[in-house]
Amino acid sequence: MDLPNAKRTIIRFIKKQAPNGVVIGLSGGVDSSLVAALCVEALGNEKIMGVIMPSEFTSKEDIEDAKAVAEKLGIDCKTVAIGKVLDELRQTLSADPENSIALANLAPRTRMVILYYYANALKRLVAGTGNRSELLIGYFTKFGDGGVDILPIGDLYKHEVRELAREMGVPEKIVNKTPSAGLWPGQTDEGETGISYDELDKILEKLFDEKKTREDVSKELKTGIEKVNRVLEMHGKSRHKLSLPPVAGVR
Repeated sequence: MDLPNAKRTIIRFIKKQAPNGVVIGLSGGVDSSLVAALCVEALGNEKIMGVIMPSEFTSKEDIEDAKAVAEKLGIDCKTVAIGKVLDELRQTLSADPENSIALANLAPRTRMVILYYYANALKRLVAGTGNRSELLIGYFTKFGDGGVDILPIGDLYKHEVRELAREMGVPEKIVNKTPSAGLWPGQTDEGETGISYDELDKILEKLFDEKKTREDVSKELKTGIEKVNRVLEMHGKSRHKLSLPPVAGVR
C-alpha cells in the first residue's frame, strides 16, 4: 500500500466526516494512538478528546502510555475508571462466572457508553480504532468497541497500522507492544484468535484482496489449510457485526 496516500485519504475522510471533532478511547496501544495522531493532524488538537477507561485488568504501563500519547499530541484527556461500574453490573446481573465471554464483553460495552456520553455532550463523533484485520474476522465486541461513528483505520491491516504509526511518530514501545484488549489477566489478541497478526494479515490479503481460493492461499503461504479455514470461519460467523440488524419486511 502507498502509505503516504493512505494517510492523506484518511485525513480527508476525518475532516469530512467529523468537522466538529471526535472522542477517542485511548488504550495505550498502537491502534488508538495512531487514530488520535491522525485526528489531530486532520482537525487540530483542540477538537480531540481522549478518554482512558481502565478496568481492574488494565496494566499500569497501558495507562501511562495512553497518557503519554495524549500529552505528546496536546489533546484533552480524561481518565474514567470503570472497575466500580463493572462490579455493580456483575452484582445486578447476578453474573455467572462461567459465562466468561459475556462477562468480558461488559467492559468494552461500558466504555462505549462513556465515549458516547462525552461525544453527545460535546456534539462530536466517536472515532473507532478498529483495523481491517480485526474487522474481517470480527475481533471486536458488538456494541462495544464496535459501537462507533467512524473507523479511520478500518481499511488498514495491522502491519500497515504499525508502519503508519512509526511514520507519524508513535513511540516505538507502543508500536511493538503485544496487542491486548485487556479483557482478562494475561489476555492477548493473538492468544485469543490463535494466530499471529503477521500470518493473519497474509492470509486475509490473499483471500480478500487477491481473491485467491483457500487451497491456493494454503499452498502459496505454505500454511495448513485448517488455519485458512479457521480464518474464513471467523469471518463468516462475524459478518453480522458489520451489518445493520435485519428487519422483518411486512410491506
